[in-house]
Amino acid sequence: MHCPFCRHGDSRVIDSRTSDDGLSIRRRRQCPQCGGRFSTIETSSLNVIKRSGAVEPFSRDKVVSGVRKACQGRPVTDADLALLAQKVEEAVRQTGLSQLEANDIGLAILGPLRELDEVAYLRFASVYQAFDSLEDFETSIADLRADRLRRLEAEPSAAD
Repeated sequence: MHCPFCRHGDSRVIDSRTSDDGLSIRRRRQCPQCGGRFSTIETSSLNVIKRSGAVEPFSRDKVVSGVRKACQGRPVTDADLALLAQKVEEAVRQTGLSQLEANDIGLAILGPLRELDEVAYLRFASVYQAFDSLEDFETSIADLRADRLRRLEAEPSAAD
């Protein structure tokens, strides 16, 4: 790390702290030549390979804007969308890969969106998974109903 004051090619780390969200590290550094102190923020890079082949940095904002269209008219807040984008980023970072296909990001969106709002999930899935018949919708709705039934059966009843 070059010193921003004297451009010396080295610096010493004095202190390191993880950010609140755990996605970056703030390091306090000191230049051994001039003694100047400065801070750096380090993050791991995560890139998305688009269908066109172009590579761009992962963006939570793009996740939110893509899902927001599916959530129009639904009881979903901006805070809900921000949390969903965070969950998606955490899921794709857990793969350990530094580059992911755009398709993988879409697949990572489906799970948290399904938990957030089933109607928005169906809207997103119908476009993302290219539903082309009523049977595709019926299959997806049947899966949602089966999942809901399993959750209800797994919950302890109030009478117990």
